[in-house]
Amino acid sequence: MVNDMSGILLYVIGASGSGKDSLMRYARESLAGYSGVVFAHRYITRPHDAGGENHVALSEAEFDARLARNLFSLHWHSHGMRYGIGCELNQWLAKGLAAVVNGSRAYLAEASRNYPELTPVLIEVSPDVLRSRLHARGRESESGIGSRLVRAEKFKELHHPKLLRFSNDAALEETGPAFVELIRSQTQMITCG
Repeated sequence: MVNDMSGILLYVIGASGSGKDSLMRYARESLAGYSGVVFAHRYITRPHDAGGENHVALSEAEFDARLARNLFSLHWHSHGMRYGIGCELNQWLAKGLAAVVNGSRAYLAEASRNYPELTPVLIEVSPDVLRSRLHARGRESESGIGSRLVRAEKFKELHHPKLLRFSNDAALEETGPAFVELIRSQTQMITCG
């Protein structure tokens, strides 16, 4: 468990195709000059040019070496890959910053135990919008899309005392600014709380 933290950890989660990466990219660019917010890059055992988020690509051996040296504050395994958030997260929180992390629903309970200041932000989309987005990106077969839609339904069952829900059915031009405002509102809670 990490103690003596005065910042807030915004742990962003959502189904594949919910637009989580697009929202986070929009917010990172919009808040680039805003001193109260930092965005963590994930360390992932997948190629750097795999698409989606801007991440640090590691081999399995590199990931193991960093893990052995306690260089990850958070780490998990999902969909055949390993994910980590660097230990700089602890320094950001100790300095009273709002740290935004691209998280994992399956790892939420563990992350919450380690970081009591964690606030999950669930990116939600309707099934029709999700189906349309999954079709548009063209990565999955029809049965693969069906499986993703079934998994997405499990997000509705998610409960956490600090859970924030964010609807992302509209275009990024509309939801992007609203997501930025959600992040800003949480940084104000740090200074007011």
